[in-house]
Amino acid sequence: MDKVFEIYKQLEEKNVLLSFKGMITSELLTTILQIMESKMDHMDEKPKVKRKVFNILVECLQNLYHHIDQEDIVHVPTEDKSALLMIAKGDGEYTITTGNYMKSSDMEVLKTKLDLVNGMDKDELKAYYKKVLNEGSLSSKGTAGLGMIDIARKSGEKLDYNFTSINEITTFFSLAVKIAE
Repeated sequence: MDKVFEIYKQLEEKNVLLSFKGMITSELLTTILQIMESKMDHMDEKPKVKRKVFNILVECLQNLYHHIDQEDIVHVPTEDKSALLMIAKGDGEYTITTGNYMKSSDMEVLKTKLDLVNGMDKDELKAYYKKVLNEGSLSSKGTAGLGMIDIARKSGEKLDYNFTSINEITTFFSLAVKIAE
C-alpha cells in the first residue's frame, strides 16, 4: 500500500491532471472530455487555451479509439491491449501523452508520416492538410489520415513520439503533444 503514495507523489510532481489506462470506448471519450472541460473551468483557463487543448485532446482520443488494433495485436495479454492517456499542466503548457499497441509492420509508415509532419512549418502544414483533405481516401478504419497533421497544426509544436518494440509483431506507440498557454 505504500506504493500508492509514491504513485500519487509522482503524478503530483508531474502536474498530472488526468491519467487513464484501459480500453477506449465512445462513452469514455465523452466522459474524458467532460472531465477536462470541468477541470479547465475550475482553473479559470482562458477560452482560447481551453479550445486549443480541447480540440487537440479530441484528435488524440479519436486516434486512440480508431487505431487500436485489438484483433490484429497478438502476443500481448488481452488485459494489456489497452491505451494510455495522460494530461499534465506545467511550465506554461499542457502536455497530452497517449500510448497504444500497434502492429510492428505499420510502424515505418507512421514514422515516415510523423517525420514529414514534423519537418513542416505552419504554412506547409496548412497546405498539406488541404492536399490530404482533397486527395485523401478513407482507410479501412474510416479515417483520412488527417489527425496527426491537425494535431501539429493546432499545437504549433513538433510531435514527440516513440516506438517500443514488444516483439516481432507488436510495437507500443507513444505520442506527446505540447500545447502552449
